[in-house]
Amino acid sequence: MRTAESGSCGSLALVDLRFALCEHDLVNVVKRRTLLHYAARHPDAAEPLDRWYRMAKRARWQNLDEVQNDFPHGDTVGKCTVFNIGGNKYRLIVKFDFWGQAVYIKHLLTHAEYSKGRWRDDC
Repeated sequence: MRTAESGSCGSLALVDLRFALCEHDLVNVVKRRTLLHYAARHPDAAEPLDRWYRMAKRARWQNLDEVQNDFPHGDTVGKCTVFNIGGNKYRLIVKFDFWGQAVYIKHLLTHAEYSKGRWRDDC
């Protein structure tokens, strides 16, 4: 099992809405800027998005089972994985490229937006 490594990477400055980066990070989270913009519009999502980002960035997942070891509430929908963020208030929808060690941010939605199901066309 390959899970996220622990380590010291510097800390998040929530007021700056910046996410920590480390030189030993392996996974490329594509469109990280999307997380930053969303956190700016939804400040209560900033801390949970940062936790998700830091764990995903350091992970070495090879399959969805390994993802669910770290995020038990990550659900597969089509070719996407949906994460509950901020106590089920938001949904983060991603696609994984395990071979290329990349995570593609597809959508960040409120629970109400997610329930409408318009995002499913991308999955």
